Amino acid sequence: MSDHNLRLISPKLQLGLVMALMAALCGVAAAGTLEEVKSRGVLRCAVNGAVPGLSFKDSEGHWSGLDVDFCRAVAAAVLGDKDKVELVPTPSETRFDALREGRVDLLSRNTSWTMTRDLTPDLTFVGILYHDGQGFMARRDTGIQSARELSGKPICAAGQSGPENARTYFARNHMELNLKSFPDTPAAAKAYLDGACVALTGDLSQLAAARAEMPDESAYRILPEMISKEPLSPAVRRGDARWLDIVRWTLFTLINAEEAGVDSTNAGEVRAGAQGDDLRLLLDADGETGKLLGLEQGWSGRIIEQVGNYDEIFERNLGAGSPIQMERGFNALWRDGGLLYVPPTR
Repeated sequence: MSDHNLRLISPKLQLGLVMALMAALCGVAAAGTLEEVKSRGVLRCAVNGAVPGLSFKDSEGHWSGLDVDFCRAVAAAVLGDKDKVELVPTPSETRFDALREGRVDLLSRNTSWTMTRDLTPDLTFVGILYHDGQGFMARRDTGIQSARELSGKPICAAGQSGPENARTYFARNHMELNLKSFPDTPAAAKAYLDGACVALTGDLSQLAAARAEMPDESAYRILPEMISKEPLSPAVRRGDARWLDIVRWTLFTLINAEEAGVDSTNAGEVRAGAQGDDLRLLLDADGETGKLLGLEQGWSGRIIEQVGNYDEIFERNLGAGSPIQMERGFNALWRDGGLLYVPPTR
């Protein structure tokens, strides 16, 4: 319709047309991933399955990990039950295809957010769930205390980005690289234990997880250098703004809850006595954000009650409550010297 024709319509009718158009657009957005997940009754989430601390399925079929708990948090928000999730072990090579082809609703698989991936037309990264980086591990009895001592020594590596990061680091420091590549971290770790290499390289979280499973973990030293930035982020299909908002604010809720001191043990009590707008919004006590997202009232409160806040999730999977025993480091709140800083609840 031209501007001239639009001016011939009464202001009241113009307003009606605009509202009708907005309603139609909202209807299109709503009929996306959210409606598919609600109709199915299960959230399908792509994970790794072989990285303790991030996503791991043990011999008895029990799942654990930071990525796994994030999937559960989204299920709690959308379906009201953290256990209404199908965790789909997905190889690195096919993880993006699984998402873009609709075989999964969400990718939460220790995936680094990079420029080339971000510019892929059909993917959108949600936000940084875990700040990681590549490093090296060596046996203490080798006497090696720095990555700068690895020139010419055989190093076991896995995946695609790991070897490339190592090449960049060694070239920058004018060192000789002797790299042995393997398809995944378990294969690289096995070769390392079998004596094929003097050092093992990979993301620091994966090195710590691998060390925790070694016969004598105290015999291994993770070297101090971090040679790359690996911001691990969940991803969704591009073009579904409603679903992106839901998954993104699930992440923000976990972090804001820790900042506000709300956890799985006190969320119900805080909701019952909350007077300030920030806490009521954080827990969706009045259903305001639930309406905007197309979710049942209290969606964010259910996340915290059923899964916990970021601190609880980190500690049981990677921190003091886990065999991995990692410090928060970069993954501490901004006020504690870390990098976790998200939009406020207000």
